[in-house]
Amino acid sequence: MSILFIAVILGIVEGLTEFLPVSSTGHLIVVGHLLGFKGEVADTFDIFIQMGAILAVVVYYRRWLWETTRAALGRASDALSDVRQARRTLLGILLAVLPALVVGAGLHGVIKRHLFQPWTVAVGLMVGGVAIFAVERWRPEARTCDLGRVTLRQAFLIGVGQCLSLWPGVSRAGATILSGLCLGLDHPTAAAFSFLLSIPTLTAAVAYDLLKSWRVLSGGDLAAMGVGFGVSFVVAWGVIAGFLQFLRTHSLRVFGWYRLAVGAVILWLKP
Repeated sequence: MSILFIAVILGIVEGLTEFLPVSSTGHLIVVGHLLGFKGEVADTFDIFIQMGAILAVVVYYRRWLWETTRAALGRASDALSDVRQARRTLLGILLAVLPALVVGAGLHGVIKRHLFQPWTVAVGLMVGGVAIFAVERWRPEARTCDLGRVTLRQAFLIGVGQCLSLWPGVSRAGATILSGLCLGLDHPTAAAFSFLLSIPTLTAAVAYDLLKSWRVLSGGDLAAMGVGFGVSFVVAWGVIAGFLQFLRTHSLRVFGWYRLAVGAVILWLKP
């Protein structure tokens, strides 16, 4: 099977799943195994094409990122409260990155060697599905309905929750959105914070992995990665807009059922 065809398929999978609470890494591992695309190059490919999804977030939130960063720099015409809010918001995003960076750097080798397997993905999917039902049933009433109102404490604890996503199948988006809901964020705000948090988190993860794995890549691998990058960018951009619209009127329960079903299928197929 052509490596470029595989890159297109995996790019679509990455774009569809990166920002939904269903685990993009888990889906990439399973689909890669079904396509016969395994090994260290495949693992690095799965991580690299996340950069396409990251670029989609940057493009989608470009105005928010520009205005918030500009306000944080404190122009003379800005109100002091606006400057403080912008600085707190950006600091919160950076603060939320730290737990996963520390834990991920320490466990990077163990995770790639032992957890990039279909059965671990199935476990993560099913446990995460149960967690969705539990959080939607018992979460506190939403009191934070704007990104500018997310406190540093909430941001850091969401970052702690993000560490759970180091287990393939748990889902970075799922872990951060559910953590946000447990801390009193409403669905759209929890999702938006999760999307923005992905920019520094995934960029650091991709850079760290490439630093360790670039020697195993060939010119053909890099070309395929470029294709996967482009496809994931286009698909992810559409998913971000659609998911935010969905969350304005729906809960996450449908994703809980999806995770349970897919996890059961993976255990049955044992790819």
